[in-house]
Formats: sequence, C-alpha cells, structure tokens
Amino acid sequence: MNRFQVKKVAVLGAGVMGAQIAAHLVNVKVPVVLFDLPAKEGHKNGIVTRAVENLKKLKPSPLGVAADADLIGQANYEEHMEQLKDCDLIIEAIAERMDWKLDLYTKIAPFIAPHAIVASNTSGLSITKLSEVLPEAIKPRFCGIHFFNPPRYMTLVELIATPTTEPQILDDLETFVTSGLGKGVVRAKDTPNFVANRIGIAGMLATMKEVENFGLTYDVVDDLTGKRLGRASSGTFRTADVVGLDTMAHVVKTLQDNLDDSTDPFYGSFGTPPVLKKLIEMGNLGQKAKAGFFKKVGRDIQRFDLASGEYVPAGEKADEVYGRMLKRPAAERLKLLRNAEGPQGQFLWAILRNSFHYAAVHLATIAETARDVDQAMRWGFGMKQGPFELWQEAGWLEVAKMIQEDIAAGKALSTAPLPEWVFKGPVAEAGGVHTAQGSWNPSKGEFQGRLQLPVYQRQHFPELLLGEAGPKFETAGTTIEENDAIRIWSLDGDVLIASIKTKMHAISPDVCEGLMAAIDLAEKEYQGLVVWSGDEPFSAGADLQAMLPAFMAVGVSAIEDAEGFMQQTMLRLRYANVPVVSAVRGLALGGGCELAVYSARRVVHMESYIGLVEVGVGLVPGAGGLTYIARRAAENAETSTGKDLLPFLTEGFTAAAMAKVGTSALESRKLGYVLHSDVIVPHKDELLFVAISEAKSLFNGGYRAPHKRLFPVAGRDGKATILGSLVNMRDGGFISQHDFHIASLIANVVTGGDVEPGTLVNEDYLMTLERRAFCSLIVHAKTQERILGMLNTGKPVRN
Repeated sequence: MNRFQVKKVAVLGAGVMGAQIAAHLVNVKVPVVLFDLPAKEGHKNGIVTRAVENLKKLKPSPLGVAADADLIGQANYEEHMEQLKDCDLIIEAIAERMDWKLDLYTKIAPFIAPHAIVASNTSGLSITKLSEVLPEAIKPRFCGIHFFNPPRYMTLVELIATPTTEPQILDDLETFVTSGLGKGVVRAKDTPNFVANRIGIAGMLATMKEVENFGLTYDVVDDLTGKRLGRASSGTFRTADVVGLDTMAHVVKTLQDNLDDSTDPFYGSFGTPPVLKKLIEMGNLGQKAKAGFFKKVGRDIQRFDLASGEYVPAGEKADEVYGRMLKRPAAERLKLLRNAEGPQGQFLWAILRNSFHYAAVHLATIAETARDVDQAMRWGFGMKQGPFELWQEAGWLEVAKMIQEDIAAGKALSTAPLPEWVFKGPVAEAGGVHTAQGSWNPSKGEFQGRLQLPVYQRQHFPELLLGEAGPKFETAGTTIEENDAIRIWSLDGDVLIASIKTKMHAISPDVCEGLMAAIDLAEKEYQGLVVWSGDEPFSAGADLQAMLPAFMAVGVSAIEDAEGFMQQTMLRLRYANVPVVSAVRGLALGGGCELAVYSARRVVHMESYIGLVEVGVGLVPGAGGLTYIARRAAENAETSTGKDLLPFLTEGFTAAAMAKVGTSALESRKLGYVLHSDVIVPHKDELLFVAISEAKSLFNGGYRAPHKRLFPVAGRDGKATILGSLVNMRDGGFISQHDFHIASLIANVVTGGDVEPGTLVNEDYLMTLERRAFCSLIVHAKTQERILGMLNTGKPVRN
C-alpha cells in the first residue's frame, strides 16, 4: 500500500454535511479544522462554534463520543487561511451554489499546500466546471468526494474525477476513504447527481408519481417500500423527511437544470411533485423541521394529506397479501406483483420496473459498470440488493421481456427501449450483468473486474454482489473442526479462527466446548486464536433457550452447571498461552460482551454496540461480566494514591445495573468494555485482517498470559453505599422493587459480598457469587415474566 498520509484535514463549510464530516474525521482520529464565514456579531468563529455545539445534540449522534466535538478545530476565512497550508486534504462542503463555490476556490487557492488534495462534497454539480477556476497546478489534485447523510453511518462515498485529475490522486483518496474512514467507494462519472442520487432520486420521483397514479397513502407506501422490499426501514417518504425535503428539492432541481428530454428520456417525470412543493412552502422540511410528510404529535404519528392541506392520523399498513408476495423467490415475486389486481401490487411492480428500466438506460452514461450502480444503491440508499442484482436473480431475459412489453404498452415512464446489450451478447448469454469475470461495462462491452488497489488486500471477504465470484468465509481456508455450533479454521496456517454459527451467534454449551477445543489446538499448533464469525452480530449473548430443556428436566442445578461452564470458558480465554483476539462487529451483548472482555485483545469495528444487558430480562451477568467489573476497578485503583475502590467501581456497576450499551466502539471504551490497548477499525471488512495481524504481533512480541492475581474488593462498606443510593431510587419511584433486588445482587458481586473492604479475592470467588445470583433470579417469578416477555415480543417487560 502506498504511504499517502492524511495528517490533517480542512472542511470548508459548517453546515449540516460539513460539520458531520468533521465529526466523523474526529471519530477516526484524523485532526480536522472546520471553516466557515466570519460571524457578523460576537466572536468571528461563531458560526463554526454553533455548528460544533449542535453536533453534541444531534440524534443519531454524528460523534462516537459527544465530548469529542471539542476536538474539531474552529476557523474562519478572514483570520485563519494560513491553516490551510498544513492540511493534506481540503474538503469543500458549502451550499450547492456554483458561484459561491468558485468564489471560495479563488480565495483558498494561494493557501493550498503543493501536495494537498482538494475535493468538493457537492451532491450533483459538475466537478469539471468547479475545477475550471483553479490554478493549473491544483487541477490535477482536484476531484469530487460525495458523502451521504449522515456521514458517520452511511457507507457510500462517491469519488468523481475531472479530465485533469491525476489517477494516483484518486487512488490515494480511495485508499484513505476506505481504510481510514471505513467507507465504500464508488467512482462515478461527472454527470448530474452522479450515481446513487441519479438513480435514487429518480426512483423517489417515480415512486411519488406512481403513488398519485394508484391513490395510495404515504404510510402504506412506506410499509411497502421499506424492509419488506429489501430497502431501508424508513421506506420512501420517511427517508425523504430524514434527508430533508429542501435537500431533496435541490437534488431534483439539479436534474431539472442539467438534463432535458434529449439527454434523459425520463425527463418528463422530473417535475417537482405538488406535495413536495406544498410542504416546502409551509416550511415543513422534514425531520429537522419536526414536520414533513409525517410529523409527531405527542406519541402519535400523523401524515400530510395534500387534498386538505392538513395532517391526519397515520399508521395504516399495507395489505398483508403483498407482504406474503414479497417473501416469495425473486422470479415468482415479480410475476405475482405484475399480475396483481390490487393497486398496491400494481404499484410495487411499477416502481421495480421503473428502477430496472432507468438503471439500464443510463448505465453507460453515469457509471463504469453495473457493480457501481448496485453498490451505490446498497451503500447510499440502504438497499439489500441493487436494481441489477434483483433483476438478475429474478431471471434476466424473462424480466427484460416484461419490462419491454410494458414500454410498448405505454405503461412505463418513458418510451425509451432497453439497450441492445440487455437482450443480445455477453449479458444475455451470462444471464445478467454480474459474473465471475466481473460486472458489465457497457462502454467497453465487457465484464470488468473490481479495482485492485493495495488497500483491498486488507479485505479478506469483501461484500459481494449477486453473481460475483469471491471467497466466502463459511467455506474459505482450511477447516479443522466444524459442527452446528462452531467452525474452527485457519486462513494462513498461523492463526486459528473460531466462527460461531448459532442464531445471532448466541453462546451455547456447544459453543463453549468449541472455544475450549480451539484454545487447546491454538496452544499446540498456532500463534493465536481469533474469534470472528463473519457477519453481524459478534454475539447477542448467552443462549437461554438452549439451557431451557435441561432446566425443565433437572432444575436450577442444570443452569448452574451451564453458567459454571461458561465462566470456565471465559477464564480459559483470559489465561490461554496464546493471544485470543475477539474481532467485534455489531452487537456484543451479555455473554458476547463477556467473551470480548475476557479475550487478550479486542479489535472492534467503529459501529459496534457492547454492553451487559441481562437486567433487561431480569437477570444479572452470569459468565464473568461482574467479576470483570470488580477486577478492572481494582486494576484502575492501583494507579491512584487513594485506597477507596468505590469511585473506580461506580461506572462499571452503573453500566451493568442500567444495562448501558456503548453505541460506538468509542463509547464502549468509556464504559470499560474496550480498552485503550485495543484497536478500533473503521471498515467492517478489514476486521479479520487486523485481528489476525494483532494476534501475530502479540505472539511475535513474546505474549504471555497474565498472572492469576488476587485483587481487593470494596466489601460491605462499598455495598452499603451502593444500596443506599438504590433505596433512594426505589423509594423515589425510579426503579421497581424487582429492579432494586437485581441491582442489589449486582452490588453484592462487584463489591465482593459481606467481607472487609480491601479483602483480596480471586476471580473464582467472585464468579461463584455471580453464578449464585444468576441462578437465584432464573427461578424468580418476576424474572421469568421478563424472559417470556422478551422471547414473545422482543421488548423488555418492566415489572
């Protein structure tokens, strides 16, 4: 991999996107300075200061830890232009006005470092036109970089070259954006709205047009076009509210201003929908204005009714017959929808047909390959499959004939025929655009493989599209042992990998047996063990359902044995003679959290959610979680001159007693579930590569397991102090009596029970207390109510 380094970034423009791009740079430890105009009143950085403060309040949070907003440097164009000379990357993210952007480029040009990359975060303006005002020396280092909102959570970043952009600049930027920021890069052609917004916004406009045609309501449409259709759960109109109706209108205007009937045969469908125009006139711009297509009134959700101009009760659902249709295999699903008699089915077929039609007609002009379109729609619009993937899965030629028949019958949005390559040649022969050789490039008339940059060697199992060839983690490498619960295997013969196979990667007794066997084998023949299960979640916790049959047959002693075995598994992980590295992605809850914290190291994807959540089902952590909290408190107290353990224990106790979950790897670090010695990885597909590298590094550094030490506990005094606070919460009505009982048991374990303060204990002692507390609750009637409620509804029961 080349060594282009981004040591500092300047973001120009402290609006919604600029501020959130700066926030994400802070998340991944990249120093950043945020610029805007000088404020007319007060401190000249006032505009930026307000934007930074607002970042702390936004939900979902653009920051891994809200306080990290203070790490964003603040600057204005009047006083701080010299700071640009220290920046390796300058991202312009001001308002979508060509004249404003060109004026800004003229002002910053003298301050741009000779090596710096300059990129515009425009959502659709011509990158080539933007470059024309730049000096000749800067043009080769200029391109488009289009983040999707919100930048922390959305995977897609589009890179757009101009005719003068140096190829190496784009490669360098793609490397940084991929590995450094954790994003998925699609290279787009310099056409209006690029790839994702060109397809996505055209699709939303077409959907709104078909809504009018079939007379459906917005809540029904969102129910049909959300998860049921393999798209973002917010559906169509809720997504528009989240994006912002003014933002959507701007992107629509970009299409209207830069296209016409001769350049886009679907142009007649690009009129601003009357409902969108009306809502913008009313100032109801979506989520940020607390009203758009939908608004919340108290606990109720209302939807806008264009006919009356008022909001009316929402919540209407789609006819379940179409829900059942959408669960059928792709080929059958599309035929059923096309032949449906009801308006909801006809609507679904129409929007799918329109998306296939539009993508095929425009593929050659907006993207290099069909892969770019499908990945852009997956990463930028939250689709499970891109339009070409679904079309290919349903039967390429058969679907193509149905589309062409609708075009001929005047049912489609445009009379433009499908391109000739759809019916003849390599695509027709291969049965689709994605093949083992690559994805279809209509300009070159061939299947083109993925871009082979060195950064992609860090992705052992990249996200594949339907029809693409590539390794699959379920069968890759050399399998050593495998059963229904776990696969033990190796990619390189040096590091062993344990992949949990149970539903939600829940930890069952069989999983524990597999982990024990993997440690034994790793100690004999390998440099380390990585616990990585391929996809999300890392583990949703212990498998209570697997324990129920034994509990029903034998009683609580069976649960105690199972918990004891889990505890011994955790200790075996901690004291293994080779490093055990947990590669955490997604949820690591309950037993999953315990598995992670008992490993020698954690390699954690940024968007991971870690915590001990057992109180939600009326239990306490039972596989060593509370013991970990007590031990970590003692270890942290060693760095203090004071002897009181309680201040070091409070955070861990509170996290367990309130089932706090870190909503990012950074927040989990503050909760103590991720340590400063652990590695946080921005890109999910690099997790295994980094985990294996970490295991090898520890081994090569002469790794030795920690000693089994005695450590002090807070004892009865610490317990009494915690109980005093719990009594106040119970008597004040903040927690129930059963909550109080559970929290008291947690306090008893983490303080070591009825012993003198400072008493030295070992992990086995605390795990015995932990196990007893767990088993006392499993037979408690109120806990059983909580467990059954969670199993039946998936929601916690408060009793």
